[in-house]
Amino acid sequence: MNTPAPFDPSLRKSLDDGLRTLALDPALSAPLLDYLALLLRWNKTYNLTAVRDPQEMVSKHLLDSLAMHPFVDDIAARGGSLADLGTGAGLPGIPLSIVKPGLRVTLVESAGKKARFMREAIRQLGLRDARVAESRIEAVAEPGAYDAITARALATLPLIIELGGHLLKPDGCLLAMKGVYPADEIAALPAGWAVRDVHPLTVPGLDAERHLVVVGRTG
Repeated sequence: MNTPAPFDPSLRKSLDDGLRTLALDPALSAPLLDYLALLLRWNKTYNLTAVRDPQEMVSKHLLDSLAMHPFVDDIAARGGSLADLGTGAGLPGIPLSIVKPGLRVTLVESAGKKARFMREAIRQLGLRDARVAESRIEAVAEPGAYDAITARALATLPLIIELGGHLLKPDGCLLAMKGVYPADEIAALPAGWAVRDVHPLTVPGLDAERHLVVVGRTG
Protein backbone atom coordinates (compact mmCIF):
# COMPACT_ATOMS: atom_id res chain seq x y z
CA MET A 1 0.00 0.00 0.00
CA ASN A 2 1.13 3.54 -0.65
CA THR A 3 0.48 5.04 2.78
CA PRO A 4 1.25 3.66 6.24
CA ALA A 5 -1.58 2.43 8.42
CA PRO A 6 -2.74 5.37 10.63
CA PHE A 7 -2.58 3.53 13.93
CA ASP A 8 -1.58 4.55 17.43
CA PRO A 9 2.04 3.50 18.10
CA SER A 10 0.86 1.24 20.95
CA LEU A 11 -0.92 -0.93 18.40
CA ARG A 12 2.29 -1.43 16.45
CA LYS A 13 4.09 -2.29 19.70
CA SER A 14 1.45 -4.89 20.61
CA LEU A 15 1.82 -6.51 17.21
CA ASP A 16 5.64 -6.35 17.30
CA ASP A 17 5.68 -7.97 20.75
CA GLY A 18 3.23 -10.63 19.64
CA LEU A 19 5.27 -11.45 16.56
CA ARG A 20 8.40 -11.85 18.68
CA THR A 21 6.53 -14.19 21.02
CA LEU A 22 5.51 -16.27 18.00
CA ALA A 23 9.14 -16.27 16.73
CA LEU A 24 8.26 -14.10 13.73
CA ASP A 25 10.14 -11.04 12.47
CA PRO A 26 8.62 -7.79 13.83
CA ALA A 27 9.33 -6.25 10.41
CA LEU A 28 6.23 -8.16 9.29
CA SER A 29 4.14 -5.70 11.30
CA ALA A 30 4.08 -3.24 8.38
CA PRO A 31 2.23 -5.42 5.83
CA LEU A 32 0.04 -6.94 8.54
CA LEU A 33 -1.05 -3.46 9.65
CA ASP A 34 -1.67 -2.53 6.01
CA TYR A 35 -4.03 -5.49 5.81
CA LEU A 36 -5.66 -4.45 9.10
CA ALA A 37 -6.15 -0.87 7.87
CA LEU A 38 -7.83 -2.15 4.71
CA LEU A 39 -10.04 -4.49 6.74
CA LEU A 40 -11.10 -1.65 9.06
CA ARG A 41 -11.93 0.59 6.11
CA TRP A 42 -14.03 -2.01 4.30
CA ASN A 43 -15.65 -3.16 7.53
CA LYS A 44 -17.36 0.21 7.96
CA THR A 45 -19.42 -0.45 4.83
CA TYR A 46 -19.51 -4.21 4.33
CA ASN A 47 -19.54 -5.63 7.89
CA LEU A 48 -16.86 -8.22 7.20
CA THR A 49 -16.12 -9.00 10.85
CA ALA A 50 -17.88 -8.40 14.16
CA VAL A 51 -14.59 -7.38 15.79
CA ARG A 52 -14.15 -3.66 15.17
CA ASP A 53 -11.61 -2.45 17.73
CA PRO A 54 -8.10 -2.37 16.18
CA GLN A 55 -6.42 -3.62 19.36
CA GLU A 56 -8.81 -6.57 19.53
CA MET A 57 -8.19 -7.25 15.85
CA VAL A 58 -4.45 -7.56 16.51
CA SER A 59 -4.94 -10.36 19.04
CA LYS A 60 -8.17 -11.99 17.84
CA HIS A 61 -7.46 -11.84 14.11
CA LEU A 62 -3.77 -11.34 13.29
CA LEU A 63 -1.97 -13.10 16.14
CA ASP A 64 -4.65 -15.78 16.50
CA SER A 65 -4.26 -16.59 12.80
CA LEU A 66 -0.47 -16.64 13.01
CA ALA A 67 -0.23 -18.91 16.06
CA MET A 68 -0.32 -21.90 13.69
CA HIS A 69 2.46 -20.60 11.42
CA PRO A 70 5.17 -23.18 12.37
CA PHE A 71 2.91 -25.97 11.12
CA VAL A 72 2.94 -24.70 7.54
CA ASP A 73 6.72 -24.17 7.39
CA ASP A 74 7.43 -27.41 5.53
CA ILE A 75 4.65 -26.75 3.04
CA ALA A 76 5.86 -23.20 2.39
CA ALA A 77 9.48 -24.34 2.04
CA ARG A 78 8.60 -26.58 -0.89
CA GLY A 79 6.16 -24.12 -2.48
CA GLY A 80 3.20 -26.22 -1.42
CA SER A 81 -0.47 -25.34 -1.33
CA LEU A 82 -2.98 -24.51 1.41
CA ALA A 83 -6.73 -23.99 1.01
CA ASP A 84 -8.31 -21.78 3.68
CA LEU A 85 -11.94 -22.87 3.87
CA GLY A 86 -14.69 -20.40 4.73
CA THR A 87 -12.02 -17.80 5.20
CA GLY A 88 -14.36 -14.82 5.61
CA ALA A 89 -12.17 -11.73 5.35
CA GLY A 90 -9.06 -13.86 4.76
CA LEU A 91 -8.31 -15.29 8.19
CA PRO A 92 -5.98 -17.09 8.65
CA GLY A 93 -5.02 -17.25 4.97
CA ILE A 94 -3.95 -13.67 4.30
CA PRO A 95 -1.78 -13.28 7.45
CA LEU A 96 -0.18 -16.66 6.67
CA SER A 97 0.43 -15.57 3.07
CA ILE A 98 2.14 -12.40 4.34
CA VAL A 99 4.52 -14.20 6.70
CA LYS A 100 5.20 -17.34 4.60
CA PRO A 101 6.48 -16.37 1.14
CA GLY A 102 6.22 -19.33 -1.21
CA LEU A 103 3.12 -20.76 0.45
CA ARG A 104 0.42 -20.97 -2.25
CA VAL A 105 -2.83 -19.99 -0.54
CA THR A 106 -6.34 -20.35 -1.95
CA LEU A 107 -8.95 -18.38 -0.01
CA VAL A 108 -12.29 -20.18 -0.32
CA GLU A 109 -15.31 -17.98 0.41
CA SER A 110 -18.83 -17.93 -1.04
CA ALA A 111 -19.87 -14.43 0.12
CA GLY A 112 -19.31 -11.98 -2.71
CA LYS A 113 -18.51 -8.93 -0.58
CA LYS A 114 -15.84 -10.87 1.32
CA ALA A 115 -14.36 -12.26 -1.88
CA ARG A 116 -14.18 -8.73 -3.35
CA PHE A 117 -12.42 -7.48 -0.24
CA MET A 118 -9.86 -10.26 -0.36
CA ARG A 119 -9.11 -9.67 -4.05
CA GLU A 120 -8.45 -6.03 -3.26
CA ALA A 121 -6.28 -6.96 -0.26
CA ILE A 122 -4.25 -9.37 -2.40
CA ARG A 123 -3.78 -6.66 -5.04
CA GLN A 124 -2.77 -3.92 -2.61
CA LEU A 125 -0.49 -6.15 -0.55
CA GLY A 126 1.14 -7.71 -3.61
CA LEU A 127 0.49 -11.29 -2.47
CA ARG A 128 1.47 -13.10 -5.65
CA ASP A 129 0.95 -16.58 -4.17
CA ALA A 130 -2.60 -15.96 -2.92
CA ARG A 131 -5.84 -16.30 -4.86
CA VAL A 132 -9.57 -16.23 -4.11
CA ALA A 133 -11.99 -19.04 -4.97
CA GLU A 134 -15.45 -17.47 -4.71
CA SER A 135 -17.36 -20.67 -4.15
CA ARG A 136 -19.03 -22.95 -1.68
CA ILE A 137 -16.40 -25.28 -0.24
CA GLU A 138 -17.95 -28.48 -1.56
CA ALA A 139 -18.20 -26.98 -5.06
CA VAL A 140 -14.48 -26.23 -5.43
CA ALA A 141 -13.55 -28.58 -8.28
CA GLU A 142 -9.89 -29.09 -7.44
CA PRO A 143 -9.78 -32.65 -6.06
CA GLY A 144 -6.46 -33.73 -4.60
CA ALA A 145 -4.86 -30.36 -5.29
CA TYR A 146 -3.76 -29.30 -1.79
CA ASP A 147 -1.09 -30.28 0.69
CA ALA A 148 -3.27 -28.94 3.50
CA ILE A 149 -6.61 -27.36 4.19
CA THR A 150 -7.33 -25.14 7.16
CA ALA A 151 -10.38 -23.66 8.80
CA ARG A 152 -10.85 -21.22 11.64
CA ALA A 153 -14.17 -21.14 13.52
CA LEU A 154 -15.91 -22.74 10.55
CA ALA A 155 -17.56 -26.01 11.59
CA THR A 156 -17.01 -29.31 13.36
CA LEU A 157 -14.15 -31.54 12.27
CA PRO A 158 -16.47 -34.10 10.61
CA LEU A 159 -18.26 -31.36 8.65
CA ILE A 160 -14.98 -29.76 7.52
CA ILE A 161 -13.87 -33.16 6.21
CA GLU A 162 -17.25 -33.69 4.53
CA LEU A 163 -17.11 -30.31 2.79
CA GLY A 164 -13.42 -30.02 1.95
CA GLY A 165 -11.72 -33.37 2.36
CA HIS A 166 -11.83 -33.94 -1.40
CA LEU A 167 -9.36 -31.08 -1.88
CA LEU A 168 -6.53 -32.89 -0.10
CA LYS A 169 -3.76 -34.87 -1.70
CA PRO A 170 -3.66 -38.51 -0.49
CA ASP A 171 -1.10 -37.62 2.20
CA GLY A 172 -2.50 -34.12 2.83
CA CYS A 173 -3.86 -32.95 6.17
CA LEU A 174 -6.50 -30.77 7.74
CA LEU A 175 -5.03 -28.13 10.06
CA ALA A 176 -8.11 -27.19 12.08
CA MET A 177 -7.95 -24.22 14.43
CA LYS A 178 -10.04 -24.92 17.52
CA GLY A 179 -10.61 -23.43 20.96
CA VAL A 180 -10.91 -26.00 23.73
CA TYR A 181 -9.80 -29.58 23.00
CA PRO A 182 -12.60 -30.92 20.73
CA ALA A 183 -12.93 -34.44 22.13
CA ASP A 184 -16.47 -35.00 20.83
CA GLU A 185 -15.56 -33.85 17.33
CA ILE A 186 -12.50 -36.11 17.25
CA ALA A 187 -14.61 -39.08 18.34
CA ALA A 188 -17.07 -38.33 15.51
CA LEU A 189 -14.52 -38.29 12.67
CA PRO A 190 -15.71 -40.35 9.70
CA ALA A 191 -14.20 -43.70 8.77
CA GLY A 192 -10.94 -43.34 6.89
CA TRP A 193 -9.84 -40.25 8.83
CA ALA A 194 -7.93 -39.94 12.09
CA VAL A 195 -6.17 -37.37 14.25
CA ARG A 196 -2.43 -37.26 13.65
CA ASP A 197 -1.66 -34.74 16.37
CA VAL A 198 -3.12 -32.01 18.55
CA HIS A 199 -0.97 -28.97 19.35
CA PRO A 200 -1.88 -26.50 22.12
CA LEU A 201 -1.36 -22.96 20.84
CA THR A 202 -0.58 -19.77 22.74
CA VAL A 203 -1.93 -16.56 21.26
CA PRO A 204 -0.23 -13.40 22.57
CA GLY A 205 -2.74 -11.06 24.17
CA LEU A 206 -5.51 -13.66 24.20
CA ASP A 207 -6.45 -15.44 27.43
CA ALA A 208 -8.26 -18.38 25.89
CA GLU A 209 -7.58 -21.99 24.97
CA ARG A 210 -6.45 -22.70 21.42
CA HIS A 211 -5.57 -26.00 19.77
CA LEU A 212 -4.45 -26.99 16.29
CA VAL A 213 -5.92 -30.37 15.36
CA VAL A 214 -4.12 -32.22 12.56
CA VAL A 215 -6.30 -34.75 10.74
CA GLY A 216 -5.36 -37.03 7.85
CA ARG A 217 -6.48 -40.12 6.00
CA THR A 218 -5.78 -43.53 7.49
CA GLY A 219 -4.10 -46.37 5.62
